Amino acid sequence: MNTASNVEITRYNALAATWWDETGPMWPLHKLNALRAPFIIDHVVRRGLGVGRVKPLTGLRVLDIGCGAGLLAESMAAEGADVVAIDPAEKNIAVASAHARQQGLTIDYRVGTLEEAVGDERFDVVLNMEVVEHVADLPAFMAGCCATTRPGGLQFVATINRTWRSLIMAKWGAEYVLNWLPRGTHRWRQFVRPFELREHLRAGGLSPVHLEGVSVNPLNKRFSLTSDVQVNYMMVSRRDQ
Repeated sequence: MNTASNVEITRYNALAATWWDETGPMWPLHKLNALRAPFIIDHVVRRGLGVGRVKPLTGLRVLDIGCGAGLLAESMAAEGADVVAIDPAEKNIAVASAHARQQGLTIDYRVGTLEEAVGDERFDVVLNMEVVEHVADLPAFMAGCCATTRPGGLQFVATINRTWRSLIMAKWGAEYVLNWLPRGTHRWRQFVRPFELREHLRAGGLSPVHLEGVSVNPLNKRFSLTSDVQVNYMMVSRRDQ
């Protein structure tokens, strides 16, 4: 089953050349990456997976799903992880591969959906960041993501809650008022509530272990962690041994 949305693939192929421009339409992802990369590393270490002294992710296999042009994949590789990064938008992968070479980083970039690019491989850490609100078949996609998480491994999911606040702030505010994102980036009805995400994770054999909100200051455009999960949030889950 192909869980990718052809509309989304076309949209992100068109944006491929802008990914590494920190002042362009992808600037929110650069700001967000500065928050989420340390968050991921902290939880990996805290939960006993990260063992590297200098580079804490040394020896870990990490899967970055919907990697775009590699912002998060490069952050993980720089910390010692063996990274496989996938995206169905082939132009994104071309940009990502070129940028990684320029940075001297070795990342296994693959064009395709989860079911096409990964098969039955298993990973210590699965990064499912800002993807679930874009897929065509959420139950099938989440089942695949969970299947790639090895026993004892962690899956990180970042997405947007389906609330009236998110409609106002993450959809209309970000796309039409502040023009922070290209119009049409998100569809509110595809946003996922935390309890829905928990159900998908548990159905896939994972146990949610942490939930944290993400907020953004519209004045300085800085992202921060918060207990408020009414708009953006990140969930950490673990597959039991």
